Amino acid sequence: MNHVLTRRDFIKGAAFSLLGLAIDFPQEASWQESSCQNILRPEFPKQNLKSRVVLIRHPDAIDENSKFNAEIIQQMLDEAVMKLFDKKDPLEAFAHIIKPTDIVGIKSNVWSFLPTPPEVEIAIKKRLLSVGVKEENIAIDDHTVKTNPVFVKSTALINVRPLRTHYLAGISGCLKNYIMFADSQPAYHPNNCAELGAIFHLPQVKGKTRLHVLCVLTPQYHGTGPHHFHRRYVWNYKGLIVGQDPVAVDTIGLKLIMAKRRLELGPEHELPPVPKHIQIAETKYGLGQSDINRIELIKLGWMEEVLI
Repeated sequence: MNHVLTRRDFIKGAAFSLLGLAIDFPQEASWQESSCQNILRPEFPKQNLKSRVVLIRHPDAIDENSKFNAEIIQQMLDEAVMKLFDKKDPLEAFAHIIKPTDIVGIKSNVWSFLPTPPEVEIAIKKRLLSVGVKEENIAIDDHTVKTNPVFVKSTALINVRPLRTHYLAGISGCLKNYIMFADSQPAYHPNNCAELGAIFHLPQVKGKTRLHVLCVLTPQYHGTGPHHFHRRYVWNYKGLIVGQDPVAVDTIGLKLIMAKRRLELGPEHELPPVPKHIQIAETKYGLGQSDINRIELIKLGWMEEVLI
């Protein structure tokens, strides 16, 4: 019997071929090493290494009034970074990636409907101060990172933003969060924002990112336009996804979005617009691992309805 190719077949096939979520195919990547505290630059992972990603959740991260719990969020960030680097305390973990002499830009996101929670920004800044970075050498910014004096002089970047679907790119994650470093944001919109990985090779960015924090405290799993937001499609997942590999972090974020869409919208709608940029960030730009078999996902904390 001849099988008729359905839209669902096509979408699933495209997802697997683009993202490597289910197929273990050969990967190509380049590699660089940093002399800074023997940190291996995650932007250029060795082919034979897995990328570690930590997912941490806590049932009290958000209270019954939808207020973020700053103390719990600090604990979550600390535990995730400690696990990421196998360190015994948060200061040791952050000192592994940040030096007191660093100038650090925290690349946040200010999208009005779902911005990076201040509680997460503050938790990151607190740890930078704790390891000896001077306050004047720390900045939190989004739209003006290209001209912000701290970002212009930065020796290190930390990338933090909420996870949501995007009508062009499929998802807005850590890879897309750096679009404000580009001279022209619309220049990266064609072909489902496929070339977002190129931004990580811009002089102001290349080799500087020490940590990616994808906020999945209240992710948005569905949207229909460039600025579409509806509280109906946001849920209190109460988590953080943390890693040094932006491709691996976004791959896990995409799996979470797909799982939630499958649950709420049905299997035929599990994939948002095809997020080509994730695997292209690996295969063309050497930024990390998009194959789930090459990602070491460590889950900590609250496991109820974890979905992935």
